[in-house]
Amino acid sequence: MLKKETATVLFDLDGTLLPMELEAFTRAYFGLLAKKAAPFGYDPKALIAAVWEGTKAMQGNDGSMPNCDRFWQVFVGAMGPEAAGLRPEFDHFYANEFHQARAAVGENPLAAATVRGLRARGYDVVLATNPLFPAAGVETRLSWLGLSLQDFSFATTYENSTYCKPNGGYYREILGKTGKRPDECLMVGNDAREDLAARETGIPVYLVTDCLENPQGLDLTDVDKGSFQDLAAWLGVAL
Repeated sequence: MLKKETATVLFDLDGTLLPMELEAFTRAYFGLLAKKAAPFGYDPKALIAAVWEGTKAMQGNDGSMPNCDRFWQVFVGAMGPEAAGLRPEFDHFYANEFHQARAAVGENPLAAATVRGLRARGYDVVLATNPLFPAAGVETRLSWLGLSLQDFSFATTYENSTYCKPNGGYYREILGKTGKRPDECLMVGNDAREDLAARETGIPVYLVTDCLENPQGLDLTDVDKGSFQDLAAWLGVAL
């Protein structure tokens, strides 16, 4: 159960609040994005390769610029200066066509009840999703759960973050922007590498096992973990 000093719960999104098999979701997402860019004359394979390159650049970001600037710097460098004109098209995509990717994810009727249940009990709730998407893309994925950005006191997006998981700087940035101490927080995630990294900054972690990601085979013996339903009970949320 939650420690008495815990006042803030940080939730990962993909694979935690929102059940998904990452590879299937990525295929659907990139297929839709390539379709969006096709009328502008971009080769789908080259476009997706550039998106991957930009994504990897964000994953390795060093805190010197927002992730969005890092992405577009690398993406435009790969595709040519005219590709900068795609930014408003991408923003429109994440708020609209991106909804079609919902077919590639699962359902979690407990997500909204758990988030709102914690808030009703006075807990602060933060969305600690890896900031590889613009706010519009985060809002769209939350909507599939019956949630919105307004359900969280703070949410990481590629506009407001300068690091990504598993860099400890990502968690320190959240702590700095929210004014929280590590010992009063709990990180809830599903990725053994990315979410357990929160422990490096002193934040305890609970791993949701429904869509557990642990390709490196890390030892999870000492980690609090269970299904999302187990988590709700562990948090003391009445469903």
